[in-house]
Amino acid sequence: MPATRDGKTWRSQFYYEDWQGVRHKKNKRGFKTKAEAEEWERNFRQQQRKDLDINFENFVEIYFSDMENRLRESTIKNKRYVFDLKVTPYFKKKKMCEIKTSDIRAWQNELIKQGYAPTYLKSINNQLAALFNYAVRYYDLKDNPCRKAGSIGKSKADDMEFWTKQEFKQFLPSMDKKPEARMAFMLLYWTGMRIGELLALTYEDIDLEKRIISISKSYQRLDGKDVITPPKTPKSNRKITIPPFLAEELKEYCIIKICIGGRRLHWWHQRCYRIKSVDCIRKAGTCDSHGAIWCGMAAKGYT
Repeated sequence: MPATRDGKTWRSQFYYEDWQGVRHKKNKRGFKTKAEAEEWERNFRQQQRKDLDINFENFVEIYFSDMENRLRESTIKNKRYVFDLKVTPYFKKKKMCEIKTSDIRAWQNELIKQGYAPTYLKSINNQLAALFNYAVRYYDLKDNPCRKAGSIGKSKADDMEFWTKQEFKQFLPSMDKKPEARMAFMLLYWTGMRIGELLALTYEDIDLEKRIISISKSYQRLDGKDVITPPKTPKSNRKITIPPFLAEELKEYCIIKICIGGRRLHWWHQRCYRIKSVDCIRKAGTCDSHGAIWCGMAAKGYT
């Protein structure tokens, strides 16, 4: 059914069959032009097909519609970000069945020219490879062109530098007037927990008598909302033993904050910590290259 006038705008209205062969009517309004309405119908129909004679951008939508039911919300958002900025614009109108190894190599070369970090290049390339693996497994694509093209970048970054105890002691006084931030950085430094794990902590996760912190969840800020999810991996569920001095500091902090059951100990989000840490590192006069304390320096040898 062709696009039709709907007042000052255009409407797309047509019938289609779903994957079970059931016939449905689709109706969408508000298009500025007839061409936009007709393009929307073409894209929708392509996404209903089970072959690969469709545009890359439409197959990406099929991929995300499937994977969003199987992956964490934050993972989907990160994947979507990479595709929207680094992948889809390049292959947008190409047919999935026509993308060749030479196309992948050309795309990789464009990425390399941008001067991205090797680990970031590897991550972007892996996202596209995952899409083609999906097409091979579920849509009978003969081969993954990314496999033939080879990878780019590298999996592991260069060794990170971390604060020594002396450098951390130099930094900590800058937090004296900010008890919440001081406690947060002490926990990050001495336990090696991730920021999301720290921000998800409640009083019930802490056993001050046994000096144990239980990690069982992670905090994220998605679309302006607080979201509590399971940790990054199953192995991330763990119990951390903390030194006596940290247990005492944490006990005093909880008394001051009057920690109520179910409430999080820290109310900031990740961006706040990163901004504040950089600011305080500069004020403390410590080296910026050591500002990655949240990346996981676990304490060793304390009693």
